[in-house]
Amino acid sequence: MSWFEAIILGVVQGLTEFLPISSSAHLLILSQLFGWEDPGAAFTAVTQIGTEAAVIIYFRKEIGRILVAWGRSFVDSDARRSPDARMGWLIVVGTIPIAVLGLAFRDQIETVARNLWLTAAMLIIFGVLLGVADALGARVKEERDLTVRDGILLGFAQALALIPGVSRSGATITAGLGLGFTRGAAARYAFLLAVPAVLASGLFEARKIGDDASVAWGPTIVATLIAFAVGLGVITWLMRWLTTRSYLPFVLYRLALGGLLLVLLGTGVLTA
Repeated sequence: MSWFEAIILGVVQGLTEFLPISSSAHLLILSQLFGWEDPGAAFTAVTQIGTEAAVIIYFRKEIGRILVAWGRSFVDSDARRSPDARMGWLIVVGTIPIAVLGLAFRDQIETVARNLWLTAAMLIIFGVLLGVADALGARVKEERDLTVRDGILLGFAQALALIPGVSRSGATITAGLGLGFTRGAAARYAFLLAVPAVLASGLFEARKIGDDASVAWGPTIVATLIAFAVGLGVITWLMRWLTTRSYLPFVLYRLALGGLLLVLLGTGVLTA
């Protein structure tokens, strides 16, 4: 991987990680389109550490409260009743599905799941699901209304993002909207839920970077830092956008990208 490729992929990672359009799909498509080596699941996982660092910075006060309250809940029964401690446990519960499925299917995730036909299908299918959930969801529940059942369901939704084209934020937000949560609440929980899973995945996959001749530590670090800077701007913009706007532009974009990808695959411009 060249330094130029790393810079471009870092920008793309930062732009697409928080939007419900699948960052892994964009990295995979872009690499194919320009004839670059597939950056691979390890590169994607490590650069996502950069975007998760942006989440930690943006939600630093909320995350700080959650960590303190969650820690106290181990020794203080009264602390267990606080909304922040409860959120901490809901994030733990919601992280279990992706941890179990990620380890169980890690070989498939790094091989057969990185197929552009499958990516195109996921872009379209989950684009439709996001559109339906956004249009028909009740949008009346807030984060305080989250239950253990919701945490488990949203955790399984996040786990679907192990397949490129699904989108981690998109799948979780779609499930949240389907469960009746507001756009803002669904997005905030999706981003908070992703933190432990992405950090753990990135650290786990980091050991493979040096083993891949096409991906080196230098370009990977540069891409990660760029992803952090761009991602911080994107998440700041998105949370403001959701106060007054819908997910329709992202739905249309997913459908257009998925359709274009099918055409490029069908005409032989790209290969699966």
